[in-house]
Amino acid sequence: MNRNSLSGTIRKNIQIGDEVSIVQKHHQRSGELTEGFVKRILTSAPTHPHGIKVMLDTGEVGRVKEVFQEED
Repeated sequence: MNRNSLSGTIRKNIQIGDEVSIVQKHHQRSGELTEGFVKRILTSAPTHPHGIKVMLDTGEVGRVKEVFQEED
């Protein structure tokens, strides 16, 4: 299986339960990414230049850099 990724700056690319990589506020300088599954979408705007803000199922909050999609 290959993984494709969608941009995290467009809200319609992100669904609850999707696997994503986010950058948390305190990691913005380093760019360190955290991977997890979307629990809540916190940004109401259709797009955001730095990424849509989400909460992962672990409770971590950050802006989406990539949305992973499984490919058959």
